[in-house]
Amino acid sequence: MNEQAPPMSHVFDLGDLSQAGSQVAVAAHDDELGPLARWANVDAVRAFTADVELRRVSQNRFAFEAELNADILQSCIVTLEPLETHITRHIARELHYVPRPHADDGELTLAAGDDEVPEEISSLDYDLAGPLLEEFVLAIDLYPRKEGVAFEPPKEQAETPQSPFAVLKSLKQGG
Repeated sequence: MNEQAPPMSHVFDLGDLSQAGSQVAVAAHDDELGPLARWANVDAVRAFTADVELRRVSQNRFAFEAELNADILQSCIVTLEPLETHITRHIARELHYVPRPHADDGELTLAAGDDEVPEEISSLDYDLAGPLLEEFVLAIDLYPRKEGVAFEPPKEQAETPQSPFAVLKSLKQGG
């Protein structure tokens, strides 16, 4: 992934969310698939879809759950042949709306195992594509290999160099 702006967005107003919640379908359009592939550093993205469920947990907390599905094309690192990969990810986050940036009252300390800390958001206009894209790039295999293919070094290797100690020993014995 590079530092360019994300290739897609899907903004949802969490302020309009009722207690019943909402189901939202997020999908990359055909014209977004090419930029998405370049952004994710893969050969091609064939499909990128997600079913997102949003629920209001409290006045300023929201639950975000999604099922992400994507089909990508990469090159096998051994054979360089095209390799199709299907990515499926379940994503669950809790969003905490904080209207203004946090005042720095000191260090924030987290206890070990506090992986479930809510994600702070500063606007109720939330980009649903953000967490989907984040999980998508994390799911991509950086070293894709076709099934059953393994790297084998070339059989014709140069003569193994003698250890420096063997060279010294031969000099001592010869002299």
